[in-house]
Amino acid sequence: MLKRDRSLIVALLLLILAISVAHANEASYIGINIGTSLSSLPSPTQTVALLKSQNFKHARLYDADPALLAALANSGISVVISVPNEQLLAVGSSNATAAAWVAKNVAAHYPAVNITGIAVGSEVLTSMPNAAPLLLPAVRFLQSALVASNLDKFIKVSTPHSSSIILDSFPPSQAFFNRSLDSVLSPLLRFLQSTNSPFFLNVYPYYDYMQSNGVIPLDYALFRPLPPNKEAVDANTLLHYTNVFDALVDAAYFAMAYLNVTNVPVVVLESGWPHKGDPDKEPDATTDNADTYNSNLIRHVTNSTGTPKHPGIPVPTYIYELYDEDQRPGALSEKSWGLFDSNGLPAYTLHLSGSGLLLANDTTNQTFCIAREGADGKMLQAALDWACGAGKVDCSVLMQGQPCYEPDTVEAHAAYAFNAYYHGMGMGSGTCYFSGVAAITTTDPSHDSCIFAGSGGKNGTTLLNSTAMGPSANSTADQSDSARATIYVSTVLLQSFVVLVSSFLFFS
Repeated sequence: MLKRDRSLIVALLLLILAISVAHANEASYIGINIGTSLSSLPSPTQTVALLKSQNFKHARLYDADPALLAALANSGISVVISVPNEQLLAVGSSNATAAAWVAKNVAAHYPAVNITGIAVGSEVLTSMPNAAPLLLPAVRFLQSALVASNLDKFIKVSTPHSSSIILDSFPPSQAFFNRSLDSVLSPLLRFLQSTNSPFFLNVYPYYDYMQSNGVIPLDYALFRPLPPNKEAVDANTLLHYTNVFDALVDAAYFAMAYLNVTNVPVVVLESGWPHKGDPDKEPDATTDNADTYNSNLIRHVTNSTGTPKHPGIPVPTYIYELYDEDQRPGALSEKSWGLFDSNGLPAYTLHLSGSGLLLANDTTNQTFCIAREGADGKMLQAALDWACGAGKVDCSVLMQGQPCYEPDTVEAHAAYAFNAYYHGMGMGSGTCYFSGVAAITTTDPSHDSCIFAGSGGKNGTTLLNSTAMGPSANSTADQSDSARATIYVSTVLLQSFVVLVSSFLFFS
């Protein structure tokens, strides 16, 4: 009987693990921050077109610009909007002002704009310490306004923190928040816990590396592979850390646990690496390092690697940032974090092996424009009709009996027409868009005697970036923060359950 019970328990354990892994994968995504300190700011429609062409499913705004929100309507992109620091005083001083803010910036756009979160201020505890007493009231007032509008289940309120509020961040197990902030952080964490909201953390290994005076190796900051003897080991937990990013995220988890909060998930709202800097003062702000960091970051997050403390539990992360902001004050590096310039041209190319989909358009390599996997059939047909009509693509090869007629599907015909238009327009930024049903790939789609424009006769080559910046096609693309927080809590509980069951099996 005991043997049979053990078998049942093992089967249940395997099922739970499978569910846990599946749920973790659903929550994996990369988002992008959209700053606006540009001398030549692209229009909202251009920005949204760029987001779509680069497969971003999640974006964070530093305000609640109505024109950009209007352009994001019905785009399929999940959006975190922000209360700028300069508005914190008003929102944190008056429930009525907070309610008016929600009415104007949230309710007026939702659900056409899939707003999933409100970021209250930006690093208030470190950049505006005098405003710290207003932070929690602002968060609570906004939450009350969401509840009154019946939006609290869909939109979560949190506030972004600099990782510098975490003291003694290595080893992570000894990390704790700056004790002078306890009066704000303790009730704030309880608020996040009670509303099922995430802890927003800004993680910048570039700054940690620059400020470490050589203590932190560059490879450790850039996610480069390290030999086992070079990995950082937390002596208290024996967990191995191969990069600064994971160490900082786990430090946040341990710091929250120090305040008796263990079920609030971390969302990294900002992370990136500058691609240009003063050669004398900022020698490591280079395109190679920016490419390495962001490419490895994207791969790390979208693979649902998790962290040593919480393996397999994703850490949703927003790259800083979409555009170079040439009007930002300070050093040259401060203006050079963008993936693109104001014309939508890539500042550098991210290199990711994987599915062959491209993030930053690279016109120096062999690229093709094809139908996006899972695209709506009616939208594909409409885009195909446009390409063969107003787009002036010669679609005669798609007629019956011609080289590209087979396979006779909308997807295959659209791929040929999209690619012909893309190459006919010089592979320019935004020319592989077609209302979001197209995607760029480095895999030559030519087949048999059907030769696609730009073909070099090589098939199956993946040179650059991999993946859509969101969940896979088999997962839910636009989960609410509530759902992600639920997944996190459930996974932690499941891990605990696994340990308990394993102990039972061992001692039985």
